Amino acid sequence: MRSHHPGAHSPLSRRSLLVAGTGAALALGVSAPARADEGTAPATAITAGRPFGCYGSPAARLTALTLYVHQGGAGDFTTVQAAVDAAVGSGYTLVLAPGTYREIVSITAAREGLTLIGASQNPRDTVIVYDNAAGTPVPGGGGATYGTSGSATTTVRAADFTARGITFANDWLRSDNPEYTGTQAVAIKVMGDRSAFHHCRFLGHQDTLYPDTLNLALVARQYFSHCYVEGDVDFVFGRATAVFAHCHFHTLDRDVSFKPEGMVFAPSTARATAYGYLAVKCRITSGAEDGAYKLSRPWVPSSDITAWPSLVVRESWFGPGIDAVTPYTNMRAEYPWQSQRFAEYRNFGPGAEISVPENRPQLTRRQARTHTPAAYLGDWRPYA
Repeated sequence: MRSHHPGAHSPLSRRSLLVAGTGAALALGVSAPARADEGTAPATAITAGRPFGCYGSPAARLTALTLYVHQGGAGDFTTVQAAVDAAVGSGYTLVLAPGTYREIVSITAAREGLTLIGASQNPRDTVIVYDNAAGTPVPGGGGATYGTSGSATTTVRAADFTARGITFANDWLRSDNPEYTGTQAVAIKVMGDRSAFHHCRFLGHQDTLYPDTLNLALVARQYFSHCYVEGDVDFVFGRATAVFAHCHFHTLDRDVSFKPEGMVFAPSTARATAYGYLAVKCRITSGAEDGAYKLSRPWVPSSDITAWPSLVVRESWFGPGIDAVTPYTNMRAEYPWQSQRFAEYRNFGPGAEISVPENRPQLTRRQARTHTPAAYLGDWRPYA
């Protein structure tokens, strides 16, 4: 989505922080110690002689469909994309040794059932990052730019995709390119049905995480468990049916004089799709001043003017960075947030205080029974 203030920039230069090595703990975004809902998982011992930890090696593969990626040549491939290209067919697992993989990764629909695993199980150690923005010129493109979708560092079109213990990032910065009007810079765009992310991190500024579908007629169910997501403008957006369970959303401080500085969610759910985004037992923190962020605004794209954005946040903690009085806002006046499918249930914390009830639609207990991970994901049980 387009920011109304494309010239704004963030003081955070993530590029200098993306320094990886074996066992490195990357300080990506927050300085507080990592918690379970910040994308961490029990660590796997990584040594120079065992760069893939408990996941075997090219000499001792876990299965015939396990491939290994190591930048120093100790694996089957030195880049993630080369391993993806070699995973022809379904059911492959790619084990990534710790490192910063500066590359664009595209996972086609033909790679159904692909799994990516960070070998150390700590997403700070294994980072896939690039720095294209929507306004970045396409090389040899005759003046064309990448656009929002094209800016994605990682794009997933395959069904039954799984990622564990990996950071997906886009470290393009507004301050480096103040002349750009296309400041969207996607870390990952996910379109496949039954896509699951466990203990992962998603880093960017505008449009960080893009849970979407392959086309308007399809429903794509996606599940994010114990993940960490940070950004500023609309940094979780799209039309997928996505469940965020025990996730941590962090709003960045922007060096701007206006409010709001940004929004966490911007769903664009298709009208025929029963469910959009569900965040359950999550938390929202902020590096910005109190009340600087909105929880959400609806995105009705020009490609689907009948969209009916859907977002439910329940049993989650909102820090003071969320504007408790008016947590929702409009992207365009003709699509007011009050006409969308926005609701909350039993949230708590300073940003969840209900002082103006009409500004915070609440589910009843009966309604809440239909807004659960099981209801959203149907017969798919990635959390079982």
